[in-house]
Amino acid sequence: MGANGDAGGQSVVVVGAGIAGLTAAALLARAGQPVTLLEAHHQSGGCAGTFRRGPYTFDVGATQVAGLEPGGSHARLFAHLGIALPAAIPLDPACVVDLGDGQPPVRLWRDPARWREERQRQFPGSEPFWQLCSRLHQANWRFAARDPVLPPRNGWDLAQLLGAVGADTLASSLVSSASVADLLRLSGCGADRRLRHFLDLQLRLYSQEPADRTAALYGATVLAMAQAPQGLWHLQGSMQTLSQALEAALTAAGGRLLLRHRLCGLRRCGAHNWHLWGERGGNGRFQLEAADVVLAIPPQTLPALLGDGLPAGYRRRLQHLPDPSGALVFYGAVERARLPAATPAHLQTAWDDPGSLFLSVSSDGDGRAPLGEATVIASVFTAARPWFSQEPHAYDAAKAKVRQGILLGLERALGIGAEAWRHQELATPRGFARWTGRPFGFVGGLGQRPSSFGPFGLASRTPLAGLWLCGDAIHPGEGTAGVTLSALMACRQLLQRRGMELKLEGG
Repeated sequence: MGANGDAGGQSVVVVGAGIAGLTAAALLARAGQPVTLLEAHHQSGGCAGTFRRGPYTFDVGATQVAGLEPGGSHARLFAHLGIALPAAIPLDPACVVDLGDGQPPVRLWRDPARWREERQRQFPGSEPFWQLCSRLHQANWRFAARDPVLPPRNGWDLAQLLGAVGADTLASSLVSSASVADLLRLSGCGADRRLRHFLDLQLRLYSQEPADRTAALYGATVLAMAQAPQGLWHLQGSMQTLSQALEAALTAAGGRLLLRHRLCGLRRCGAHNWHLWGERGGNGRFQLEAADVVLAIPPQTLPALLGDGLPAGYRRRLQHLPDPSGALVFYGAVERARLPAATPAHLQTAWDDPGSLFLSVSSDGDGRAPLGEATVIASVFTAARPWFSQEPHAYDAAKAKVRQGILLGLERALGIGAEAWRHQELATPRGFARWTGRPFGFVGGLGQRPSSFGPFGLASRTPLAGLWLCGDAIHPGEGTAGVTLSALMACRQLLQRRGMELKLEGG
């Protein structure tokens, strides 16, 4: 061990201080476990972090939050940790979707009755589809509130899963291998091309997949998350406030966060401990020992971290995981007077080159820009790997082409010409790889396909005793609310192994 090493004992090391890692570390510390949280970056937050450019604060990736409502995953977690939820306002509409067909954009209203009127006007005859999604969502919501372990890997896991299953869960399981496009056909709405276009755009944001490749059970819930009693929220200050609150909870419970500590490898050390080592501060080294390790980082990193310590079958599965998406993100700032009146906080617009854009616009006084100005973030999905094989000249040319395409899309969506921007920069997967440490700058977990969602997904319990996974590649998937539930699941399994029970109020 190094000078800052820990004896194993009952200690836990959590790797990755995104929302999943922060949640896991805070929960374990609250349960009285000695916890060390390692983060390679100089700040926590990961894809839900922020950065500054002069007077502007930009959310790196995630720009909205779910689960702050009573009974939501963040609300339950923060109540358990004894800390206040960060200040936030509900988004209404949660998003405005311009399908680029000359018709009025679709507004995702928070009020369920208003949203019903909107969708009936926008997509006549589609109500059977929405009602089917609603029934599946309600069953999913009740199931998730009982804190299932999914997929199960031993008897205790299975008992937790069966304890969460109700009659409605069994009924909804009939479509466990179906896609959202299958739901369209089942409800008699498969011929509605405009509705299909809307669904493809929206689902791409949350599952990285269009309707024909998004699991029906996952899609039914994400399509309903904008409406009360759930909802999407805009954090005051920045997305970093969520991380800061969890950091405070970790510290108050006696845990420690070590920034600029990059894990390079881990191995079993004797029968019960793990030995970890890595780089500290860019030029130093650290070593730690722990009884348990929780990895809140992409599972694609495990083969390199574990080397020949990874079982061959598990290695093959990880190496054959489909690539998540990368992102191209434009960060800009503009005078607020340049924006159209009543510009929504979130806007999705169909666009051909480089692809459909998801826009996030700051509100006056929310801490992201000086009064009278606004930050504008425009993101588009891209295949990540090709950005790493380009020579410098080709890379610069591709980046300039993307920037020009996004600027043209912003001009069409918001009427902002290229000369109006007070600040502008573009991030590619290369930048995300440097910022987050994720392989190839992947911005999400595994696409939520029928073949990889729920019981068919990657488990939080690995084949190696004392090694656990959480994050956006683990059930229930992406978003801060989803990774919070994955962290809760891994912590429940870890503590049960130590003879302890973890249960949040409302579960």
